Amino acid sequence: MKRYLCSIIIGMVVILSIGTYYVKVASSASSLPKYTFKTLEGSDKELDPVIINASLQNGSNFYEPLTIESNTTTYESEKSYLENLTGRQHHLIERLVKEHRSFMRGKDSISSLYEDDDFLAYARVNSEYTKSGNMEAKFDIGLLEKKDEEETSFQIELPNQGRIMNADVRDVQLVHSKLQVLTMNDVNSNNEKQTKEVHLYTIDVANKKVLSDKTLVSETFTDPEQVDFQMPIDLAPSQPNNMVFISLIKGVNHEDGFEEKLKESKLLSYNYETEKLETVKKELLSLDMARSGYCDGKNLYAVEMKSGKYFIKTFDLSSQTLTNDTELDIAANKMEQDFAAIKNGRVYFLLGNEVDQDVLTNKPAKLLIADIKTGKTLYKGETVINKKNSKSFQLYFEDLEIK
Repeated sequence: MKRYLCSIIIGMVVILSIGTYYVKVASSASSLPKYTFKTLEGSDKELDPVIINASLQNGSNFYEPLTIESNTTTYESEKSYLENLTGRQHHLIERLVKEHRSFMRGKDSISSLYEDDDFLAYARVNSEYTKSGNMEAKFDIGLLEKKDEEETSFQIELPNQGRIMNADVRDVQLVHSKLQVLTMNDVNSNNEKQTKEVHLYTIDVANKKVLSDKTLVSETFTDPEQVDFQMPIDLAPSQPNNMVFISLIKGVNHEDGFEEKLKESKLLSYNYETEKLETVKKELLSLDMARSGYCDGKNLYAVEMKSGKYFIKTFDLSSQTLTNDTELDIAANKMEQDFAAIKNGRVYFLLGNEVDQDVLTNKPAKLLIADIKTGKTLYKGETVINKKNSKSFQLYFEDLEIK
């Protein structure tokens, strides 16, 4: 009896401790300012799919992540233990976990996923270094047939892994029943030189083997020269895309910073269907606009600020032509950070974090939702705060997502 009584007491202490913790957390969160958007123009229903990830800070004394979703603020400390354990996830990952929990176990990288009406696929490079200092790398491959929930999963060795120092999966596509896996690799040159490459691996899922390893781009350089590859922000991660856009950056590291060699840097497009790698003419789309742009596999959308106004340029990847140049009804400010997302024929444009001489101001953030083709404003609003003590806090925006 004493043994059971001891267990009961311990259980009660644990429950009371957890309860006390959540009461304190709730009390702490309730004292923090809540941010919402006040509608200045249009319908507030346009806010329903908007997710804004941010953090509230007070110098080095306080830091609290938060999310403004469907115009409601939720602090990390208000979430459950399990929600905080998994951390902040892309909303597409959250949806896939709910719909295909078994298949999605351990899969948290959106760039490693592909989804269409019939299939959900996954490809990740799993690597480790042996005692001899060599890297052993394998593909973790998964394929789910949605109709009957039939799963296929296996590991397969990465080709030529002896020369690879690191491989980062950047895009996964399913083309003609074959898995196409695009990676950016750091290659061991065994001397002072460094090599970076873009690879495309074709994987036969049915027979569990790598059919080909195609090097799309390879650049070798010696310090202080530098080479890097970048891709525009993917607006439709995991969705079927025919094309991928790659920015090749070349430059030199000086004592006072990095200097880019603009004449040697270039923009590349690769078509999965035609297997063609092409260089995009710089006069059609500047390097800076492409790197900071947003791509959905068919178009690249670039933000341009000129004459005190913002413009969204639509660049067709297949024809390599500028198809639209839309002015946004919002004043431009060089000191403000901007975040954009394009979905369902709309451009979502967030302005915030105005920095004046390295000091963050507490001006309201602005959100504009407009028709991508016509520029017609569907919604315009700015942040309002419900707490008087909010002046001691700074709100830092981190990214903008659309459900």
